[in-house]
Amino acid sequence: MPELTIGELAERSGVPASTLRYYERHGLLHSRRTTGNQRRYAEAMLRQVAFIRASQRVGIPLAEIGEVLEFLPDGGAPTPQFWARAAQCWGRAIDERIAALQRRREVFSACASCGCLTFGECALVA
Repeated sequence: MPELTIGELAERSGVPASTLRYYERHGLLHSRRTTGNQRRYAEAMLRQVAFIRASQRVGIPLAEIGEVLEFLPDGGAPTPQFWARAAQCWGRAIDERIAALQRRREVFSACASCGCLTFGECALVA
């Protein structure tokens, strides 16, 4: 199975090497070390990086992403079924975030029409 250096993984994924090292320190990615102590990533890590980035873009915290990635077999890439299951699990949390943001927008709009910004009274600055 072909392996990628950290530079190759960074180039192919569009994610900086420093971010990949951060993901690895936090258990989101795994590599093996060569005798020269260089990282080598299985090609499956490309899909894992894509999963991490896509999950982050919808607001899923890295800790939760890591918990879900623990269900993958070592070196395994997220499959379409894995993605669907994660989306199903996170769908409710995403819906709740959307609802909370909509409530904040309503409060903001109401407060903007008032314009008082009084500490202790205004919902935006209290």
